[in-house]
This record gives sequence, structure tokens and C-alpha cells, in this order.
Amino acid sequence: MEQATPTAGLVPPTTEPDVTELELSADVTAALRNRLPAVAEHTVAAVMNEVPGYAGSFSGEIGANISEAVEMALLGFLKLASRPWRSDPGTPLGPALDAAYALGRGEARSGRSVDALLTAYRVGARVAWRELAGVAATAGMQVMLMARFADLMFAYIDELSAASVAGHTDELSRTGQVRERYLERLGQHLLAGAAADVLVAAAERANWAPPETLTAVLLPLDNVRGITSLVPAGTLRLREELPDQQPDQEESPETVLLLIPDSAGPERRHLLRALAGRHAVVGPARPWIRARSSYQRAAQARALRIGIEDRAAGVDTEDYLAELVLGADPDALADLRAQVLAPLAGLRPETADRLAQTLRSWLLHQGRRDEVAAELLVHAQTVRYRMSQLRDLYGDRLHDPTAVRNLIIALPPPGG
Repeated sequence: MEQATPTAGLVPPTTEPDVTELELSADVTAALRNRLPAVAEHTVAAVMNEVPGYAGSFSGEIGANISEAVEMALLGFLKLASRPWRSDPGTPLGPALDAAYALGRGEARSGRSVDALLTAYRVGARVAWRELAGVAATAGMQVMLMARFADLMFAYIDELSAASVAGHTDELSRTGQVRERYLERLGQHLLAGAAADVLVAAAERANWAPPETLTAVLLPLDNVRGITSLVPAGTLRLREELPDQQPDQEESPETVLLLIPDSAGPERRHLLRALAGRHAVVGPARPWIRARSSYQRAAQARALRIGIEDRAAGVDTEDYLAELVLGADPDALADLRAQVLAPLAGLRPETADRLAQTLRSWLLHQGRRDEVAAELLVHAQTVRYRMSQLRDLYGDRLHDPTAVRNLIIALPPPGG
């Protein structure tokens, strides 16, 4: 593990947690030590499951190495907790703090945020404490010592997390600004639809590992707070005014674009849950070099106000493909609508509207009169009368597959 000297002002804590009057028995210590490998494994699994930025990051050999590192950190805590409190207080926390500091630097280089790192520490501390406390109680730890044991453990975790934050901050202060500029340039190239060789070169300069796919997410700037801990590492973020954006007047004119890696399939459901309540518009997953098409889909849905009634919960554009197709060329749709409604042009507006709604329902329900009547809240005889009028107006076109297709596409929904 990398050894590094913190910069001035960001020195990892060196004050050891107070172990006064806490001395674990040999039986408790042995039970805890035997349980450490399993605790480490469960801790890593919980972080992967509960912190989106770490999902899938610790699989295979990497996962085994991370579990071993967590086990070593817990062993350091156990040594601290089990030493006689009247003994020499010089038990070294230095190696554990150095390792935590190096971890923070590595997380910064990988693109994970400090929020994700601290969330991982919180989840890990909760799981580790739950399991270690259970082992300690079973092994006979006295109740009066359990509170001191908890205090010591969480103080120890605080020391490690503070060291990791220092390492993360130091790394970003040295390399983060330059890398952020490269990442921003990469995002601009993606939105511009640059050639593949340009995108690959930009990704290399930014030290950004291309994923299989990218998913565009548009959300108001006011709702971005805390988002970095909910999305995978490597997410690209652009805050400038977007070229194709036509913001709703009812919403914040400042919009953030996130390009989120590998959020297709089951991961898309996790992403949508993470974005719930943020007024997000989510485009489709696309191969990373075609991220522009995902952004265009999300921007189109936003401009057309598609799903506006569900916008607070979040709009998955995959649920509105028909609306997006119909809205792709508003002029063409208007012309087609005028064409298919031409037989009704000579009628009074109210009559024409009733007949158009009846014809639309009739086509969608494949001529089932009772279902049409139920949808329109009229008597079945009324439906029969209106369809007689429509047959007189449209003639054989109601039996022409092409004409029927055009009618279904163009006839406006109620209130449309």
C-alpha cells in the first residue's frame, strides 16, 4: 500500500482513542480474532451493496485484497482494544493511519467522491460493530464494558476516516483540478459527437476508464446535492448551459447533465431509485462513444414536457418512447392530423371533437362497442350512431390498413 506524507494542514490524526479502563479478556479477544475474516468479508459486501459508487468494484481478486485490508484494519483495532490499559500507551496507530491516508488518495484518483468514501466508512462501521458486538457478548463481555468497547471502535473508525479524507483532499489539491478540466473536455467531446479516436484520446488524458455504456441524466442544479455518493465512480458532470436545452419555465433554468457509466439492465433500476424525487430525466443507456444520443433523448423529453406530471418522481424516457416518436417532428404530426381530420372539417367544432374521440376509441378497442361506450361514458347506442356518421364521412378508409394506421397515430387523445 502506498506510503505518503500528508501536506501541511492535512496531517492525519495521531491521537489514539482513549482505552482507559477497557481491557478485553483472553476469551473475548480470541473469539473476536477468530471472527475477523468473516466480519471483513461481510463489511465489504455491505459497502458494495449499499453504496452505489462501490457496486461491483471489489469483485474477484480485488475483492479478496480489500477484504484482507479491512481485516488488517480490524486487527489493528483489536490489538488496541485488548492491550492492558495501564501498559505503555505507545501502541502504534501509524501504520493504520498511513494505510487509510493512502486509501483516500487512491479513491480520489479512481474518481470516487469523498461523500462516497465517508458513506462507505459509515456502512462498514455499522456492519463491523454489529458483528463484533454480537461475538463479544456471546464470549462473555460484561455489559458495563460494551459501551466503552463501542466508544473505542467508533473513535478508531473516526481516526481512519479522517486520515482518508486528508489523503483524498491532498490528492485532489495536487491533481484534481487538472483532471477535472480534462474530464470536462471529455464530456464536451461526447456531447459534440466527436470521432471515436478523439474520444479515446480525451479519455486517456483524463485518466478515465471508458465503461461499456453511458446514461445521460438531466436534473435541476438545486437537486444535485449529495448525488455523488449515489452514482457510480467515473460519472461525468457538466454544469454549463447545454446547447440543446429548452428548460421548463416552472423549473430551475440551471440544469446539470450527468453521464453515468454502466447503468443498463438491473443497474438502471438502482439508478432510478437513487434519483427518485430529484426531478431527473433519464435517457437510455448507449455505448459510451454514443453518449450524445442518450443526452439528446433526455433533452427532447424535457423540451416536450413529456412525463411532466411525474417529473418530481423522475422520468424514465424508456417509458415514453411513443410520445417521443410522435413529438420528434411536430410539423409533420400537425400535417398528418389535419389530413386525417379533413373529413370532419365541415362540422361544428364540438361535433367534430366528439366524433374524433369516438373514432380513436373505436380503433384502439378494435370495434368493441361496449368498451368504447365505457371509456367515453356514453350509451352503446350513442357509439353506434356516431360510428354510422363516421362511416358516411370516411367510407372505405376505415378498412384501409394504411389509413387506419395514420388515424391511430394522428387522432389526438382527450384534451390533446
